[in-house]
Amino acid sequence: MKEIMAVVRMNKINATKKALIDAGVSSMTAFECLGRGKGLVSMDLLKGAEEGHEEAIAQLGEGSRLRPKRALFVVVPDKLVQKTVDTIIDANQTGKPGDGKIWVQPTEDAISVRTSEHGNAVLDEF
Repeated sequence: MKEIMAVVRMNKINATKKALIDAGVSSMTAFECLGRGKGLVSMDLLKGAEEGHEEAIAQLGEGSRLRPKRALFVVVPDKLVQKTVDTIIDANQTGKPGDGKIWVQPTEDAISVRTSEHGNAVLDEF
């Protein structure tokens, strides 16, 4: 089984939830977060601002450097990983910076608090 973590635009979370449900993945956790990608800010500009260079500070402006995002976590059996990743991409891809990121990592076990079942038995199996 794998844990899939995705960070997407705030305005795409409802479409993402619906797409995942339609794909047979109904179990998920989502929360608000802040973030930015590598394309949204120049690291040289940040370094200059940290060093106190006024030009760099002025270019950064007063606004937040982090953007509101939505993070979601889904744990699926190995056979659903690619389908889940493809579904998240299809629901969120606009071709513009800020579409988000997806991480896939191994998960050792999943346990239902209610029934104490372990493993794939507690996951979506479509």
